[in-house]
Amino acid sequence: DSYSFDLAPEGLDAAYQKHYEAYCRIFDRCGLKYIAVEAHSGSMGGSQSHEFMVASEAGEDYIVVCGQTGYAANLEKAVSRPAPPLAPDPEGDLEPEKFHTPGRKTIAEVAEFTGLPETSQMKSLVMVADGEMYLCLLRGDHTLSETKFAGVVGAKTEPRPAHPDEIRERFGADAGSLGPLGIQRPMRIIADLALQGRRNMICGANENDYHLRHVTPGEDFHPQWADIRQVAEGDLEIESGAPLEIVKTVEIGHIFKLGYKYSESMGLRVLDEHGREVTPIMGSYGIGVGRILSAAIELYHDADGMVLPPSIAPFTVVVTPVNWKDPAIRQAAESIYAECKSLGLDVLLDDRDERPGVKFKDADLIGIPWRITVGKKLAAGAVEITDRRTRQPVEAPVAEAARSVAARLSQI
Repeated sequence: DSYSFDLAPEGLDAAYQKHYEAYCRIFDRCGLKYIAVEAHSGSMGGSQSHEFMVASEAGEDYIVVCGQTGYAANLEKAVSRPAPPLAPDPEGDLEPEKFHTPGRKTIAEVAEFTGLPETSQMKSLVMVADGEMYLCLLRGDHTLSETKFAGVVGAKTEPRPAHPDEIRERFGADAGSLGPLGIQRPMRIIADLALQGRRNMICGANENDYHLRHVTPGEDFHPQWADIRQVAEGDLEIESGAPLEIVKTVEIGHIFKLGYKYSESMGLRVLDEHGREVTPIMGSYGIGVGRILSAAIELYHDADGMVLPPSIAPFTVVVTPVNWKDPAIRQAAESIYAECKSLGLDVLLDDRDERPGVKFKDADLIGIPWRITVGKKLAAGAVEITDRRTRQPVEAPVAEAARSVAARLSQI
């Protein structure tokens, strides 16, 4: 990790950009296919942050990307235009009407019971932040982003779903029958922007086994409007309308503009060029060294092991004599090894008394980019150079083997 301390926001902007560019150069040199995305700063705080992500099914995080526009953001931060409802709203200025829904608690169960899709319902979720209870409303097929919700309410502690007994006491009904009308004790209602303009929807009636139809947000109740949902498959990029994709990823780096949060809390003061006491503005920058290797292995591997880029492989080339006890083979292998070293190549000489197959398998397993095999073709003055990535061997004269690998390396 590294930290920056500057006298003014302009200095932080410059330090942040330098770290951003340095991280990109590092990941480029490591041969990674990565994406820099807008990110949520989380408990670190601050005004801006970026994550550097590598697509992988072994990842622990999700990002939202648009192949057409280049938009990229962490799922916690991403915004989108929702896919349209699967059925049009009923027309007319209808009054809310209670109807019996025995045993139907979930959005899917109510959809099956009414014959209307989940997009025709309002989902009611009760959240608690800093001891205050909130009713969050979303379209039935959408998911609440607790991160966005926390930002909307300015939560100082991590929000949580309300407990069943808390819900029952406040609403007089259990989860699965909740809605914005007829709440026993008033509370702050936050409705997602995807509900704006919708009419005659279905929601809970705040009575077990009952729901309401023909409820219109903004008329039958007046919530606070905010973006509080996660981007979903099928959503579109806001400005262009281009399709978005949700990708599972591994985080390999994260940078933050921390602002004054920590310098003020620690009482940190320095003198500026005029001798005046000022509070430095901070940045924080973290890179996952171990994660770089893990991400590279996830990106580049096959059934026989790792296929690592030369910049992070344990060795650039391995010289593999098929029979170490053969004087001619041993002498040629040692000569090639010495020339590789003289050319600055990171080279390994496999001088073990093992069968060739064992040596080949071990070299493949640890991902050495090139293998120079010294064997039966030595009688004709040749060796084989095998590319770990393509598995294709090519012949080369003994005297040119090391230079051939160096030339291949220079082309990357």
